[in-house]
Amino acid sequence: MIVGEDAGHLLRELTPQVLGALVRRYGDFARCEDAVQEALVDAADKWGRDGVPEHPLGWLTTVATRRYVDLVRSDAARARRERAVFDAVPRDQLLAAPPDAEPVRDDLLELLFLCCHPVLTPASRMALTLRAVAGLTTAEIAAAFLVPDKTMGQRVSRAKQRLKEAGARFELPPEAERERALGDVLHVLYLLFNEGYSASSGPALRRPDLTAEAVRLTTRLHRELPDSGETAGLLALMLLTEARGAARTGPDGELVPLAEQDRSRWDRAAIAEGTELVTRSLAAHPAGPYQVQAAIAALHCEAARAEDTDWPQVLALHDVLQRLAPNPVAALSRAVALGEVRGPRAALEAVAELERGPLAGHHRLHAVRAHLLEKAGEHAAASEAFRQAARLAGNAAEQRFLLLRAARHADAAEAGKNFSAST
Repeated sequence: MIVGEDAGHLLRELTPQVLGALVRRYGDFARCEDAVQEALVDAADKWGRDGVPEHPLGWLTTVATRRYVDLVRSDAARARRERAVFDAVPRDQLLAAPPDAEPVRDDLLELLFLCCHPVLTPASRMALTLRAVAGLTTAEIAAAFLVPDKTMGQRVSRAKQRLKEAGARFELPPEAERERALGDVLHVLYLLFNEGYSASSGPALRRPDLTAEAVRLTTRLHRELPDSGETAGLLALMLLTEARGAARTGPDGELVPLAEQDRSRWDRAAIAEGTELVTRSLAAHPAGPYQVQAAIAALHCEAARAEDTDWPQVLALHDVLQRLAPNPVAALSRAVALGEVRGPRAALEAVAELERGPLAGHHRLHAVRAHLLEKAGEHAAASEAFRQAARLAGNAAEQRFLLLRAARHADAAEAGKNFSAST
């Protein structure tokens, strides 16, 4: 049963509240999460037929509580060793609260920290966050990452088992560990947004559903942690980047690079919000990597035309970013800015250094090298670099764009040879 768009948004908003209430009450994350997923299926069916109830949060909590009790009883019947766990739960806690007794505590922080526990792999953290916090079903998560439902179901199950084996608790990390743990949470949200903004595989360039979930969760996290400069920086980065999203594709879904985008299609309200957010954050907190990336995005958004971009300032901010959090992906972006400020030759030297590192087989490195060779007027070399990038790209829209660029430069190289032969 397909739920109306408004009801679907409401279910996703309520999911962490219901799950948090159950985990706080029973302490069994795996069973509570399964119970909430079953309650979401019930809601999708019943709300789709009858409409949203008067007390949706209470309704969902009541149904999830019943499903939890059913799961405990079923497991206890199948395996006697579960009887001790079931008997340990006070009987009054097995009674569901009335639908209008809506829980008031928001457990988003505890859920995010639990789903991003250090014992989990990055892929497992993202899958568990999407399911437990964003309220997506296993099938929806599997579709987002183009893997079979069974594979994603096993990934989620293994993640919950690892949490159980590690004795992970439903609570905020100790103060001494909180900053590192928050960094893990922000990284998962950052990866989720990036996967939606530039899908690593599949036919479409973007996955707006994933970027929307990343923005929604980061917005809520920022409300919970208003004094976190990096949380504000990440939200600003998402807003400023997604503001350009609609202009990144043409009528047929083809990729449109930043310099060629119709900037009248950019979301000016989101740009204003993101710019104000990062400006306030940098004024109040020490600069962090997400804040600096947001400042770079703001500079691009402020330029009315591509040629108006303040590239020297963009390069200076990239230098700051490399000092704060050196990594090859940021270095590759810096090479693009370097090419605009000091010319393609200097940038190609920087890219050559990166070719000896972990980006050697990544399509974006070859795409940047092709772009710089294009600026240098080396059509034959640019064509080959674009083809190499296309061979390595997993996204069909990017592949088409890169192959078209390769063909254009092959034609230009051929035309140049014919001109030379005729003179």
